Amino acid sequence: MKRREFIKNTTLASAAIGFPTIVPASVFGKNAPSNKINIGQIGCGRIARDHDMPGVWQHDIARIVAVSDLDSNRMADGKKRVEDYYTKKMGKAYLDVKQYGDYKDMLQNKDIDAIVISTPDHWHSQPAMEASLAGKHVYVQKPTSLTIREGRQLVDAVKKSGTVLQLGTQQRSSEQFRIAAELVRNGRIGKLHTVKIGLPGDPSGPEAAPMPVPANLNYDMWLGSTPEVPYTEIGVHPQKGYDRPGWLRLEQFGAGMITGWGQHHYDSAAWGMDTELTGPRYIQAVAEFPHSGLWNVHGDFMAKAEYDNGITMYTSGGYPNGIRYEGTEGWIWVSRGNYVASTSDPVAQGNSAKALDASDPKILKSVIGPDEIQLIRSDEHHGNWLGAIQGNNELLSPVEIGHRSCSVCLVTHISMKLGRKLEWDAAAEKFINDPEANSMLERPQRAPYGTNYVKI
Repeated sequence: MKRREFIKNTTLASAAIGFPTIVPASVFGKNAPSNKINIGQIGCGRIARDHDMPGVWQHDIARIVAVSDLDSNRMADGKKRVEDYYTKKMGKAYLDVKQYGDYKDMLQNKDIDAIVISTPDHWHSQPAMEASLAGKHVYVQKPTSLTIREGRQLVDAVKKSGTVLQLGTQQRSSEQFRIAAELVRNGRIGKLHTVKIGLPGDPSGPEAAPMPVPANLNYDMWLGSTPEVPYTEIGVHPQKGYDRPGWLRLEQFGAGMITGWGQHHYDSAAWGMDTELTGPRYIQAVAEFPHSGLWNVHGDFMAKAEYDNGITMYTSGGYPNGIRYEGTEGWIWVSRGNYVASTSDPVAQGNSAKALDASDPKILKSVIGPDEIQLIRSDEHHGNWLGAIQGNNELLSPVEIGHRSCSVCLVTHISMKLGRKLEWDAAAEKFINDPEANSMLERPQRAPYGTNYVKI
């Protein structure tokens, strides 16, 4: 959309979202309502509060105008958090953030241009599909999906709609990950042959008896397409505070750290390996799973992935949290350093405090020439998305690349569960001569929820 058309459309829409039309534009200057991308926030929990909301509101070209959550307490808290921020920034109360108990009602609001999805993992693909098909641009947290089929359905929906969808693999907007990938892609460590990724597992937990569903939680919809199970607080999220939620440790709602942080590291590794649009040929993984307690995602594990370009990638909690590229002429190490996405990130910072290192310090000082491979630069991931919506820059983490990095997580998890080596056809997105493994590329969906019920 051209900027002139965008401004015209948002100007016509501004009166319907609670913005005081009597305030003259001169009060705001570059922050005038007609210059804003109107954002709806779906999910008001930990990652939204600590990462996604601040990621959006720091940019003057956007404003959060609506929130949605299935927990009414969290939704009200999200509304207050957004309004308090803008009141402090502007020096006066100027925005009444609208609340939606059902995000589908939010998608019907034509004044909303874009959606940020910060929901539990099992609620990523469906709202992202529906938002895209409703003409909304989308920023969705990783993992892209919980099954290969869901991920492909999302890709198809975004391609059909032509909307701008950014995956929340924000490591690409951290300078050290781009520098490492550029140096590797341009041969500064010779021919790349091995990649080692440090990724922790999750601990087991206690038993948990069924509890009454809190009146503030729409639990049936929260379960979504997954099977009905009794409510337990440690299986959902804390009713007080925003500590790391228990659903992260239940396979019903995610696969554990292999998808939780795995998509971050596999996405960054693929950037350096030049495998963003493909996947491994062979995958073999072993993992420990809890024998008791409510939580059932994997603990310690080891995985080996072999690619057609000759690169072998190993993943284990035994490695430091980060990525080590090994070539014929040296190595490069990259990690998040002291960066955290939320206040309850599960890994101690001392384990990954050094953000960038190499076998020879001269490697890191090497300058990438104008005729060499130059990767997309981004100072902030949400800002890159907003700029792409306005046509000002190239999108950093588009849906196909996000689907491919998530697929590495998912096929690794399938190998964990089956305990054997698998051959993967990345082009066809199926395993070779393995009906049992192929049966795990999708899972039943509880009507009326799920991607299978979204018409593309």
